[in-house]
Amino acid sequence: MGNYSFQEITPTIERLAELAERTGTFDPELYTKYDVKRGLRDINGKGVVCGLTEISEVCSSEIVNGETVPCEGKLFYRGYNVNDLVNGFTKDNRFGFEEIVYLLIFGELPTKDQLDELVNVLADFRTLPTSFVRDIIMKSPSTDMMNTLARSVLTLYSYDTNPDDTSTANVLRQCLELIALFPLLSVYGYQAYQHYHENSSLFIHIPDRNLSTAENILRLLRPDNKYTELEAKILDICLVLHAEHGGGNNSTFTTHVVSSSGTDTYSAIAAALGSLKGPRHGGANIKVVQMFNDMKKTVKDWENEDEIADYLARLLHKEAFDNAGLIYGMGHAVYSVSDPRAEIFRGFVKKLSDEKGLQKEFALYSKVEKLAPEVIAKERRIYKGVSANVDFYSGFVYDMLGLPLGLYTPIFAIARIAGWSAHRIEELVGRGKIMRPAYKSICDRRDYLELGNR
Repeated sequence: MGNYSFQEITPTIERLAELAERTGTFDPELYTKYDVKRGLRDINGKGVVCGLTEISEVCSSEIVNGETVPCEGKLFYRGYNVNDLVNGFTKDNRFGFEEIVYLLIFGELPTKDQLDELVNVLADFRTLPTSFVRDIIMKSPSTDMMNTLARSVLTLYSYDTNPDDTSTANVLRQCLELIALFPLLSVYGYQAYQHYHENSSLFIHIPDRNLSTAENILRLLRPDNKYTELEAKILDICLVLHAEHGGGNNSTFTTHVVSSSGTDTYSAIAAALGSLKGPRHGGANIKVVQMFNDMKKTVKDWENEDEIADYLARLLHKEAFDNAGLIYGMGHAVYSVSDPRAEIFRGFVKKLSDEKGLQKEFALYSKVEKLAPEVIAKERRIYKGVSANVDFYSGFVYDMLGLPLGLYTPIFAIARIAGWSAHRIEELVGRGKIMRPAYKSICDRRDYLELGNR
């Protein structure tokens, strides 16, 4: 990248890194002393309220006799319980993601005509600029699909004849275009990587305007374009459950923060992608799949609960898998008793495991879901309950669908762009102040020293 060799510069960088680490370290007790809500959360994981929204609500507690007590988790999109929304479109054997896009952005459930209009708009937008695949996606493909997606989003700024206009009409047009294009940008980026880095055959399929978002993802990804109805319906439910999750999650908060500066849509969404790329946010389901792959090799009897519990304890003791001391897919920053998305998902996941002949794997997941909270309660002091989160099952679903690990987080982004779009529009329409939280300085004041006296 420059006129130097990595071998020559590495010792210097390592020495400077040690200096940087020393200057960035201080006593964590100072957070308590100054009552700083580290991570914008209190000791129970409750987020610091910094804004208002009508888009979605995450509920993990309720008031009983004047006291706040944990409850079964609930998730609402524009006031509608997500469980009711999923039951509604699955009962009618419809795909639901496009309907959820309409609800999140426009605030109401669409009529059939309104839904058809949105579906047609998305179909019209599901076309990349001429030569974009050749000139952008095929050039220097990244080994990380989220970086590829972010680069593509930022490059689309150059193809927009009116990129900086933050009027509602223009931002809505940009957001709908990005919602339509995310599946293409993600899958084409993966195909380019596979071709240039893994020597795989290159195929670029054209989306079908008569198919749903979920169907088009599978059509674009698979060489033969084929998929079962159940596969597409399960992927559609994945998109619905990941479409939105309150304004306080890291990537959505990022969307609000960056949008509050008045910047363009492409910059705001690219920033959100950078947030989602972080393994603490968007990569949990990858870790779940990798953890279970290790578990399946290590645990000899998948029906022996004692053997499974022993493996889970070794995870917490940093003696198994990646030695991080975590059971991936268990616990959530907000939910304690249950994650409603996991509760909704479980039954559909079982249906897919039956279709794929993976009943034993599903049974193992079920046992881990049951045993992990018991093991964690024995090994750790916890301030709230622990339950399976949506990532616990979503990685298993993607694995059963044959999706490559590199696309797990982009699939999350394909869904969450719906929520990001709604929150960007809400931030701009509300004309809030630019977000500028405060940090307390704990550095002592010092007198300047001349260079020769240092």
